[in-house]
Amino acid sequence: MNAFDPTLFDAPIARRDSGCVKWTRFDEDVLPMWVADMDFAVAEPIRAAIADRLAHPVLGYGVAQQRVKERIVAWLAARYGWEVPPEAILLLPGVVPGFNLALRALCGPGAGVVVQTPVYPPMLKAPGNWGLRRVDAPLTDDDEVDMDALRTALRGAGHGPAAQDGAFLLCNPHNPTGRVFGVAELAAMAEACLAENVPIVSDEIHCDLLFDGRRHIPLASLAPEFAARTITLMSAGKTWNIAGLNACWAVVPDAGLRARYAAALAGVADHVNILGLVATEAALAEGEPWRQALIAYLQANRDWLLRAVAERLPGVRLRAPEGTFLAWLDCRGSAAAADPHRFFLDRARVGLNAGPDFGPPGQGFVRLNFGCPRALLEEGIGRMQRALAGA
Repeated sequence: MNAFDPTLFDAPIARRDSGCVKWTRFDEDVLPMWVADMDFAVAEPIRAAIADRLAHPVLGYGVAQQRVKERIVAWLAARYGWEVPPEAILLLPGVVPGFNLALRALCGPGAGVVVQTPVYPPMLKAPGNWGLRRVDAPLTDDDEVDMDALRTALRGAGHGPAAQDGAFLLCNPHNPTGRVFGVAELAAMAEACLAENVPIVSDEIHCDLLFDGRRHIPLASLAPEFAARTITLMSAGKTWNIAGLNACWAVVPDAGLRARYAAALAGVADHVNILGLVATEAALAEGEPWRQALIAYLQANRDWLLRAVAERLPGVRLRAPEGTFLAWLDCRGSAAAADPHRFFLDRARVGLNAGPDFGPPGQGFVRLNFGCPRALLEEGIGRMQRALAGA
């Protein structure tokens, strides 16, 4: 496979009757460009591994065999220079259950959970699922970390000497802004958490979808004292477009923290889809050429989108995503400002994510998924351009 073949992901795939969430939420005349699900065929080595497993006639309860953990450990070392032992890896069915159950493990009744808004909606909802307080630490207008806001939020999270009260939910790479936090920002955030005795739960599911030669930095990899207080959640799901197989892993180097987390998972999220385990192993073992081709295609889509927004969507602004396949469109200066989600749904028949779902700073924004064949992206922007021109 040519890792940089520009046509590899161009083929449209009919998904309307495939039972997927993305293509069933809206009416049939609506082009869905919302949920973080790419419209690309799964890499052939992953499909082959699944087909091979299905050749066996029994599909019982899955167990994460040692070779899966060893494959994850090798990936962490090769991609991020992060050396962790296999016992630090816990397999579970999804990042969203992962950070929810991390709060169960870490937080006492009524404690505060710090989130950096705007942020992935399930992270906003997670504290309420456990009767906890959500404490917002908004990013700056430039999508950077506001350290003063973060320190204030951490002080208000409610923490104690057992470190079982508050928590900080980090999203890196950041969804929806596409920011990829650097060493200085990550270290400053971690130091602030240590100062307030607040543990960290880091959702890093988009970690292998970075642009312009960037390299992901797991926060916990920066220092042993950070690793001792951090639960890191990762998955092959977004990168290799296999999120529906419900498999992810947590990296928890500290034995005591790992035991608390494993106890929270027990009976709730301690079984992983057997095909998800097969797909994860295949992705990490044989999926790198496909991933490289994907990055090239997504970066080209991003660059095309940046030009198209600037030239064709008057009043709409887009800061270049540094990672993910999600664009955070600022529509506050456009004809769609009052409710851009409803405007583009009604007038353009394009289904986007509503900005307010990501927290108060999302008012006037929408999130657009550019993980699709270029023809679909061009169609969506064309519809939005015509809607704005006719407003």
